[in-house]
Amino acid sequence: MSDDIQARELAHHEALYSGFAQQHFSKPAVRELRRHMVRRILDATGAGRDSRVLSLGCGIGDTELLLAPHVASVTGVDLSPAAIRQAREDARRARLANVTFLEASASKASLDEDGGVDEKGFDTVIGIFFLHHLPDAELGSLARSVRGWLKPGGVFYGLDPSRYRLSGALGALLLPRLMRRYQTPDEHELKPTETAQRFRGAGFAARFRYYDFCSTPLAGLLPSWRLGYRVARTLDEALIRTPLLRALSSNFELIARKPIE
Repeated sequence: MSDDIQARELAHHEALYSGFAQQHFSKPAVRELRRHMVRRILDATGAGRDSRVLSLGCGIGDTELLLAPHVASVTGVDLSPAAIRQAREDARRARLANVTFLEASASKASLDEDGGVDEKGFDTVIGIFFLHHLPDAELGSLARSVRGWLKPGGVFYGLDPSRYRLSGALGALLLPRLMRRYQTPDEHELKPTETAQRFRGAGFAARFRYYDFCSTPLAGLLPSWRLGYRVARTLDEALIRTPLLRALSSNFELIARKPIE
Protein backbone atom coordinates (compact mmCIF):
# COMPACT_ATOMS: atom_id res chain seq x y z
CA MET A 1 0.00 0.00 0.00
CA SER A 2 1.44 3.38 -1.00
CA ASP A 3 2.09 6.04 1.62
CA ASP A 4 -0.68 8.24 0.16
CA ILE A 5 -3.29 5.49 0.28
CA GLN A 6 -2.23 4.46 3.77
CA ALA A 7 -2.50 8.08 4.94
CA ARG A 8 -6.03 8.40 3.54
CA GLU A 9 -7.07 5.09 5.08
CA LEU A 10 -5.67 6.13 8.44
CA ALA A 11 -7.36 9.56 8.36
CA HIS A 12 -10.74 8.02 7.52
CA HIS A 13 -10.56 5.39 10.24
CA GLU A 14 -9.25 7.77 12.89
CA ALA A 15 -12.36 9.88 12.28
CA LEU A 16 -14.62 6.80 12.18
CA TYR A 17 -13.24 5.41 15.44
CA SER A 18 -13.40 8.68 17.33
CA GLY A 19 -16.98 8.31 18.54
CA PHE A 20 -19.30 7.13 15.77
CA ALA A 21 -18.08 3.52 15.47
CA GLN A 22 -18.16 2.86 19.21
CA GLN A 23 -21.82 3.91 19.42
CA HIS A 24 -22.88 2.30 16.16
CA PHE A 25 -21.16 -1.06 16.66
CA SER A 26 -22.63 -1.50 20.15
CA LYS A 27 -26.24 -1.46 18.91
CA PRO A 28 -28.35 -4.66 18.89
CA ALA A 29 -28.52 -5.43 15.16
CA VAL A 30 -24.80 -4.84 14.68
CA ARG A 31 -23.97 -7.04 17.67
CA GLU A 32 -26.23 -9.75 16.22
CA LEU A 33 -24.38 -9.43 12.91
CA ARG A 34 -21.02 -9.78 14.65
CA ARG A 35 -22.19 -12.88 16.51
CA HIS A 36 -23.26 -14.39 13.21
CA MET A 37 -19.83 -13.60 11.76
CA VAL A 38 -18.15 -15.39 14.65
CA ARG A 39 -20.27 -18.49 14.08
CA ARG A 40 -19.34 -18.46 10.39
CA ILE A 41 -15.65 -18.01 11.18
CA LEU A 42 -15.66 -20.98 13.53
CA ASP A 43 -17.60 -23.09 11.06
CA ALA A 44 -15.44 -22.22 8.05
CA THR A 45 -12.03 -22.50 9.71
CA GLY A 46 -12.59 -25.22 12.31
CA ALA A 47 -11.01 -22.95 14.93
CA GLY A 48 -11.43 -24.17 18.50
CA ARG A 49 -10.14 -24.02 22.04
CA ASP A 50 -6.51 -24.58 21.04
CA SER A 51 -6.46 -22.21 18.06
CA ARG A 52 -4.30 -19.09 17.79
CA VAL A 53 -6.03 -16.45 15.64
CA LEU A 54 -4.61 -13.40 13.87
CA SER A 55 -7.11 -10.72 12.77
CA LEU A 56 -6.08 -8.20 10.09
CA GLY A 57 -7.77 -4.79 10.19
CA CYS A 58 -9.49 -5.53 13.50
CA GLY A 59 -10.84 -2.02 14.09
CA ILE A 60 -12.17 -1.63 17.63
CA GLY A 61 -12.11 -5.40 18.08
CA ASP A 62 -15.85 -6.00 18.39
CA THR A 63 -15.68 -9.24 16.39
CA GLU A 64 -12.44 -10.32 18.00
CA LEU A 65 -13.79 -9.91 21.54
CA LEU A 66 -16.77 -12.12 20.66
CA LEU A 67 -14.44 -14.70 19.10
CA ALA A 68 -11.95 -14.78 21.99
CA PRO A 69 -13.95 -17.07 24.38
CA HIS A 70 -14.00 -19.76 21.68
CA VAL A 71 -10.24 -19.93 20.95
CA ALA A 72 -6.88 -20.00 22.71
CA SER A 73 -5.84 -16.48 21.72
CA VAL A 74 -6.62 -13.62 19.36
CA THR A 75 -4.11 -11.06 18.06
CA GLY A 76 -5.79 -8.08 16.39
CA VAL A 77 -3.91 -5.66 14.14
CA ASP A 78 -5.05 -2.26 12.87
CA LEU A 79 -3.51 0.94 11.54
CA SER A 80 -5.72 3.21 13.65
CA PRO A 81 -4.41 4.26 17.09
CA ALA A 82 -7.95 5.29 18.09
CA ALA A 83 -9.29 1.85 17.19
CA ILE A 84 -6.55 0.02 19.07
CA ARG A 85 -7.02 2.17 22.18
CA GLN A 86 -10.73 1.35 22.20
CA ALA A 87 -10.13 -2.36 21.53
CA ARG A 88 -7.66 -2.61 24.42
CA GLU A 89 -10.03 -0.79 26.77
CA ASP A 90 -12.95 -3.03 25.80
CA ALA A 91 -10.81 -6.15 26.30
CA ARG A 92 -9.82 -4.87 29.75
CA ARG A 93 -13.45 -4.24 30.69
CA ALA A 94 -14.45 -7.68 29.46
CA ARG A 95 -11.58 -9.21 31.46
CA LEU A 96 -10.31 -11.12 28.44
CA ALA A 97 -6.71 -12.14 29.01
CA ASN A 98 -6.26 -14.01 25.72
CA VAL A 99 -6.60 -10.97 23.41
CA THR A 100 -3.77 -8.73 22.17
CA PHE A 101 -4.23 -5.65 20.00
CA LEU A 102 -1.36 -4.16 17.97
CA GLU A 103 -1.14 -0.83 16.17
CA ALA A 104 0.49 -1.89 12.91
CA SER A 105 -0.02 -2.24 9.18
CA ALA A 106 -0.85 -5.64 7.75
CA SER A 107 2.61 -6.30 6.34
CA LYS A 108 4.95 -9.04 7.49
CA ALA A 109 7.70 -6.59 8.41
CA SER A 110 5.54 -4.43 10.68
CA LEU A 111 3.91 -7.43 12.33
CA ASP A 112 7.29 -8.99 13.02
CA GLU A 113 8.58 -5.73 14.46
CA ASP A 114 5.57 -5.44 16.78
CA GLY A 115 5.82 -9.01 17.98
CA GLY A 116 2.56 -10.17 16.40
CA VAL A 117 4.13 -13.18 14.71
CA ASP A 118 6.39 -15.75 16.34
CA GLU A 119 7.80 -19.14 15.52
CA LYS A 120 4.59 -20.89 16.59
CA GLY A 121 2.52 -19.46 13.74
CA PHE A 122 -1.26 -19.10 13.69
CA ASP A 123 -3.97 -21.68 13.16
CA THR A 124 -6.35 -19.11 11.68
CA VAL A 125 -6.00 -15.68 10.05
CA ILE A 126 -9.11 -13.58 9.49
CA GLY A 127 -9.81 -10.36 7.61
CA ILE A 128 -13.32 -8.98 8.16
CA PHE A 129 -13.98 -6.35 5.48
CA PHE A 130 -10.23 -5.99 5.08
CA LEU A 131 -9.02 -7.24 1.69
CA HIS A 132 -11.05 -4.68 -0.28
CA HIS A 133 -9.00 -1.88 1.29
CA LEU A 134 -5.89 -3.17 -0.50
CA PRO A 135 -4.99 -2.34 -4.12
CA ASP A 136 -5.59 -5.33 -6.40
CA ALA A 137 -1.88 -5.53 -7.12
CA GLU A 138 -1.16 -6.19 -3.42
CA LEU A 139 -3.61 -9.04 -2.87
CA GLY A 140 -1.14 -11.63 -4.10
CA SER A 141 1.66 -10.43 -1.81
CA LEU A 142 -0.75 -10.28 1.14
CA ALA A 143 -1.83 -13.85 0.41
CA ARG A 144 1.82 -14.95 0.44
CA SER A 145 2.34 -13.18 3.78
CA VAL A 146 -0.73 -14.89 5.22
CA ARG A 147 0.62 -18.23 4.04
CA GLY A 148 3.80 -17.52 5.99
CA TRP A 149 1.90 -16.65 9.18
CA LEU A 150 -0.22 -19.80 9.11
CA LYS A 151 0.73 -23.22 10.35
CA PRO A 152 0.45 -26.09 7.85
CA GLY A 153 -3.24 -26.83 7.48
CA GLY A 154 -4.17 -23.39 8.79
CA VAL A 155 -7.04 -21.39 7.28
CA PHE A 156 -7.55 -17.81 6.14
CA TYR A 157 -11.13 -16.50 6.35
CA GLY A 158 -12.09 -13.26 4.63
CA LEU A 159 -15.40 -11.42 4.34
CA ASP A 160 -15.60 -8.66 1.73
CA PRO A 161 -18.05 -6.83 -0.56
CA SER A 162 -18.64 -8.32 -4.00
CA ARG A 163 -18.03 -6.33 -7.17
CA TYR A 164 -21.43 -7.53 -8.41
CA ARG A 165 -23.49 -6.68 -5.31
CA LEU A 166 -26.95 -5.30 -5.95
CA SER A 167 -27.04 -3.51 -2.59
CA GLY A 168 -23.96 -1.48 -3.49
CA ALA A 169 -25.52 -0.18 -6.69
CA LEU A 170 -28.75 0.71 -4.89
CA GLY A 171 -26.88 2.34 -2.00
CA ALA A 172 -24.77 4.50 -4.30
CA LEU A 173 -27.93 5.63 -6.10
CA LEU A 174 -30.25 6.19 -3.13
CA LEU A 175 -27.94 6.85 -0.15
CA PRO A 176 -24.66 8.28 -1.49
CA ARG A 177 -23.84 10.33 1.61
CA LEU A 178 -24.29 7.35 3.93
CA MET A 179 -22.18 5.16 1.65
CA ARG A 180 -19.37 7.71 1.77
CA ARG A 181 -19.50 7.70 5.56
CA TYR A 182 -18.80 3.97 5.66
CA GLN A 183 -16.37 3.82 2.74
CA THR A 184 -12.82 5.10 2.37
CA PRO A 185 -11.82 6.85 -0.88
CA ASP A 186 -9.59 3.97 -2.01
CA GLU A 187 -11.58 0.88 -1.08
CA HIS A 188 -13.31 -1.14 -3.79
CA GLU A 189 -15.46 -4.22 -4.17
CA LEU A 190 -13.76 -7.49 -5.11
CA LYS A 191 -14.53 -10.15 -7.69
CA PRO A 192 -15.06 -13.39 -5.73
CA THR A 193 -13.60 -15.75 -8.32
CA GLU A 194 -10.59 -13.55 -8.97
CA THR A 195 -9.89 -13.11 -5.24
CA ALA A 196 -9.95 -16.86 -4.66
CA GLN A 197 -7.62 -17.31 -7.63
CA ARG A 198 -5.08 -14.89 -6.15
CA PHE A 199 -4.94 -17.02 -3.01
CA ARG A 200 -4.59 -20.18 -5.09
CA GLY A 201 -1.65 -18.50 -6.78
CA ALA A 202 -0.04 -18.12 -3.34
CA GLY A 203 -0.35 -21.86 -2.71
CA PHE A 204 -3.73 -22.10 -0.96
CA ALA A 205 -6.65 -24.38 -1.61
CA ALA A 206 -9.17 -21.53 -1.87
CA ARG A 207 -12.89 -21.21 -2.46
CA PHE A 208 -15.59 -18.63 -1.86
CA ARG A 209 -19.22 -18.73 -0.81
CA TYR A 210 -21.92 -16.06 -0.83
CA TYR A 211 -22.72 -14.48 2.52
CA ASP A 212 -25.78 -12.22 2.33
CA PHE A 213 -28.00 -9.84 0.40
CA CYS A 214 -29.76 -7.52 2.81
CA SER A 215 -28.94 -8.45 6.42
CA THR A 216 -25.56 -6.70 6.66
CA PRO A 217 -26.73 -3.52 4.88
CA LEU A 218 -29.84 -3.48 7.09
CA ALA A 219 -27.71 -3.68 10.24
CA GLY A 220 -25.79 -0.64 8.99
CA LEU A 221 -28.90 1.35 8.16
CA LEU A 222 -31.02 0.35 11.18
CA PRO A 223 -28.52 -0.75 13.83
CA SER A 224 -31.05 -0.86 16.68
CA TRP A 225 -33.50 -3.18 14.87
CA ARG A 226 -32.40 -6.65 16.01
CA LEU A 227 -35.62 -8.36 14.88
CA GLY A 228 -35.31 -6.82 11.43
CA TYR A 229 -31.77 -8.16 11.14
CA ARG A 230 -32.87 -11.66 12.15
CA VAL A 231 -35.68 -11.67 9.58
CA ALA A 232 -33.31 -10.40 6.90
CA ARG A 233 -30.75 -13.05 7.81
CA THR A 234 -33.37 -15.78 7.43
CA LEU A 235 -34.29 -14.39 4.02
CA ASP A 236 -30.63 -14.24 3.04
CA GLU A 237 -30.16 -17.92 3.79
CA ALA A 238 -32.66 -18.66 1.02
CA LEU A 239 -31.37 -16.03 -1.41
CA ILE A 240 -27.72 -17.10 -1.30
CA ARG A 241 -28.80 -20.60 -2.33
CA THR A 242 -30.80 -19.40 -5.33
CA PRO A 243 -28.96 -20.04 -8.62
CA LEU A 244 -28.19 -16.97 -10.74
CA LEU A 245 -29.62 -14.56 -8.14
CA ARG A 246 -26.90 -15.36 -5.58
CA ALA A 247 -24.24 -13.86 -7.84
CA LEU A 248 -25.70 -10.44 -6.92
CA SER A 249 -25.16 -10.98 -3.19
CA SER A 250 -23.71 -8.18 -1.10
CA ASN A 251 -20.70 -9.90 0.44
CA PHE A 252 -18.76 -13.12 -0.01
CA GLU A 253 -16.63 -15.29 2.24
CA LEU A 254 -13.18 -16.46 1.16
CA ILE A 255 -11.91 -19.68 2.75
CA ALA A 256 -8.29 -20.51 1.93
CA ARG A 257 -6.45 -23.45 3.50
CA LYS A 258 -2.68 -23.79 3.60
CA PRO A 259 -1.64 -27.29 2.55
CA ILE A 260 -0.10 -29.66 5.08
CA GLU A 261 3.41 -30.08 3.73
